[in-house]
Amino acid sequence: MRTDFKDKKTMEIGVISDTHGQLRPGVAREFKGVDLILHAGDSDLPGILESLGEIAPVVGIRGNMDQGKWAENTPVTEVVEAGDHWIYMVHSLEWMDLDPAAAGMSAVVSGHTHMPHVQRKNGILFLNPGSAGPRRQIKPVSLALLHIRETDLDAEIVYLDE
Repeated sequence: MRTDFKDKKTMEIGVISDTHGQLRPGVAREFKGVDLILHAGDSDLPGILESLGEIAPVVGIRGNMDQGKWAENTPVTEVVEAGDHWIYMVHSLEWMDLDPAAAGMSAVVSGHTHMPHVQRKNGILFLNPGSAGPRRQIKPVSLALLHIRETDLDAEIVYLDE
């Protein structure tokens, strides 16, 4: 469990997933000034998280494509404490190993589908930033920004052109 940001009441968090070995130039531009970056799995290469770490601190989890020795120590799920909010990270919602409402989570961050999605269910924000990696079929290339303002938590999807 990460608690590095529990005392911050106002935060901007960059959320990214399914980079599949590619870190587009627009990522650094969109994440400039964020307090934290969450990578929801399928980086596919060990250097992706390190490159994101040059922009801001990173919490990353393992996706189904994160294979090999380098990925063995990357957790499958993670909980991040950000201000008054608890954020549960899991690559695929099918892998959830807890009930987010019962566990007191404010948000669930996932990836895997390559489709951006923001929805509130039972008071919990579910955020999938989509895929910021190679373009696949007609699916968009996207990431997300998670805004924390005291007790308020909301997210926006950002579409990348390049």
